[in-house]
Amino acid sequence: MASWVISECGLKPLPRIYPQTRNGLTSKPIRPLLLSKSKNLGSALRLSNGFRGQSWALNVSAPLNVVTLGEDSVNGVDQDGGEFDPGAAPPFNLGDIRAAIPKHCWVKNPWKSMSYVARDVAVVFGLAAVAAYFNSWAVWPLYWFAQSTMFWALFVLGHDCGHGSFSNNPKLNSVVGHLLHSSILVPYHGWRISHRTHHQNHGHVENDESWHPLTEKTFKSLDKVTQILRFALPFPMLAYPFYLWSRSPGKKGSHYNPNSDLFLPNERKDIITSTTCWTAMVAVLVGLSFVMGPIQMLKLYGVPYLGFVIWLDLVTYLHHHGHEDKLPWYRGKEWSYLRGGLTTLDRDYGLINNIHHDIGTHVIHHLFPQIPHYNLVEATEAAKPVLGKYYREPKKSGPLPFHLLGVLVKSFKKDHYVSDTGDVVYYQTDKKPSGS
Repeated sequence: MASWVISECGLKPLPRIYPQTRNGLTSKPIRPLLLSKSKNLGSALRLSNGFRGQSWALNVSAPLNVVTLGEDSVNGVDQDGGEFDPGAAPPFNLGDIRAAIPKHCWVKNPWKSMSYVARDVAVVFGLAAVAAYFNSWAVWPLYWFAQSTMFWALFVLGHDCGHGSFSNNPKLNSVVGHLLHSSILVPYHGWRISHRTHHQNHGHVENDESWHPLTEKTFKSLDKVTQILRFALPFPMLAYPFYLWSRSPGKKGSHYNPNSDLFLPNERKDIITSTTCWTAMVAVLVGLSFVMGPIQMLKLYGVPYLGFVIWLDLVTYLHHHGHEDKLPWYRGKEWSYLRGGLTTLDRDYGLINNIHHDIGTHVIHHLFPQIPHYNLVEATEAAKPVLGKYYREPKKSGPLPFHLLGVLVKSFKKDHYVSDTGDVVYYQTDKKPSGS
């Protein structure tokens, strides 16, 4: 019997988790998610008829039914007293985690979601007005940092729309998502669909979509320029626009092209819609450059956009890399939705936590992306007793997360590739430094 997931596009079978990826990379067949007699999440999910005949009440990338894993360890620690093995199958299942999370954490409040949109949009326009009024080099650097952070906050709200955690109304999610993402030059549907693939395949070496590891063979086949752009800071922190155009090394496709391998035939109209909105935003920016002057537009929009890209690459990378202990990546029969999700990391961003809508609370988000961002902290606290050592407490930040810069530098120096073979693999370090 086929296993099923709830995705952004409704209830559908698991074939989006490809045993053989569209880019030609192959891995061992992925073990199907078996039904759990005691923890059937299907009974807890409410589905509704609606948009395009799809089921939209919960737009999530989580398996409907889960399997109970190994019984010979407690939270990854061998009962004989051995050390914790992060690659060991956990003794709990997805239903155990879900049962620990209070019911109200799953409730989506569209008015509350819209209040965050109103707040962030007001701040964005307010910052721009203040910077334009003073037009002073004493103000511009402060503006650039603040506004780039707010662009990132807008992205996170659009990200919630893509997951369906913004509201249960797919039309509202789509309209708000397009307005927010188009304003910062992100093709909403193109990103939404590839991000769904990321969630459905998180922690899988070949099938993951975002910041997935390169295999040793792929790494060593890269020319030196590509290696530098991929691993030598600051270049990786400027990768997002290029990823949207051409994806990651070893994968092909574009988020703007409706005929890309990223998308199914019935998704092409959505891609055309988002690419059209993106193009319209570019036209608006060009028009404003004629009205206000290109230098003023560069200061008001161009530099903050660049800062937003850095924020996005920084945060998304550190959610999957840089822990002091090596974390596993999986292939074949060892991969499961739960085990892949448990390799993600929470991060503390200090004062930025509230500004960017607690996106640093990432583990529970990856396992249950239908939970609204304003309930993630409470849901995480409730789930910690179940997760045990599989949850890695983030290092506390000061007012600003400067401590993460050291983590980022260290990771890019050490986390280069994984083995070409093996179902549980860890990052290895290339003996030759990039650019040598």
